[in-house]
Amino acid sequence: MPDIVVAGAAGRMGHRIVACVQDSPDLRLAAALEAPGHGAIGRDVGELAGVGRLGVAVTADAAAAIVPDRVLVEFSVPDASLEHLRLVARTGARAVIGTTGFSGAQREEIEQLARRSAILVSPNMSVAVNVAFTLLATMAKALGDDYDVEITEIHHRFKKDAPSGTALRMGEVVAAALGRDLGQVAVYGRQGLPGERARPEIGILSLRSGDVVGEHTVSFGTLGERLELTHRAHSRDTFARGAVRAARWLAAQPPGLYSMQDVLGLA
Repeated sequence: MPDIVVAGAAGRMGHRIVACVQDSPDLRLAAALEAPGHGAIGRDVGELAGVGRLGVAVTADAAAAIVPDRVLVEFSVPDASLEHLRLVARTGARAVIGTTGFSGAQREEIEQLARRSAILVSPNMSVAVNVAFTLLATMAKALGDDYDVEITEIHHRFKKDAPSGTALRMGEVVAAALGRDLGQVAVYGRQGLPGERARPEIGILSLRSGDVVGEHTVSFGTLGERLELTHRAHSRDTFARGAVRAARWLAAQPPGLYSMQDVLGLA
C-alpha cells in the first residue's frame, strides 16, 4: 500500500487530494506538509479538508515526511516543489508534481534529479486534458500550416502564473506537430496595430475571472471554417483524482522523469 505525502495540504488543491487519498482504500495518507509558519501547522489535515479526523497533523518538517518509498504529491510553487524534489532524490522517495511556472533552469534540475528517483511532472493532472494533448497533435498534423492556431485559457483570480502551464503545454504540442519552436512563434495577446497575422504565429491569451477552475480552448481557423477543442474543469477533484491515479502508478516505477502521458499509456 503506497504511503502518500501531500504538500500544500492546507490549500484548495491540497484539501481535495487529501480527500481523494482518503477515499482510496489502496493508499495511505502518511504525512501532510505546509510552509513553516503556516497557520495550519499542528492541525489535523482531515479536519481541515472536511473529511473528519485522520490522525495526521500538518507539519513543516519535510525531511521527516519525505522518506524512502513514500510518494510526494504536490501542487504549490516552483521553489518549494524543487526543494522537496531534492529531498525526494536524496532519500529514494517518489514525487507527483502538478506545480507550474518552473523556469528553464529549474526544469533542467528536475531532469537531473529524476535520474535518482521516479518523478512525474505534469502541468495538468486531468485525464481528459492529457487525452486532449494527444488529440491536438493529431489535429495539428492533419490541418497543417493553412490553419491559424489560437489558444485561450481562463482561470480564477487567485492564479499566480500566466499563461497556465496547460496552455503552454498545448502550445508546445501543436508547435512540435507543425515543426515550429513555440519560443519563436508564440504571441501573448495583441494591442494597437500589430499588422496582419503572420502564418507561423501561435496566439496564447490568458483571462483571470472570479472562481473559474480552468478552461482551455485551442482554435484552428482558416478561410471558411474553424475547428476548436475545449476542455472545461468543473471541479478541482478532476485534478486531484488524476494526481492520485498518477501516484498509484508511480509507486511501482524505477527512477526517471514521467508525465501523465506515461500513466495513461499515451506516450
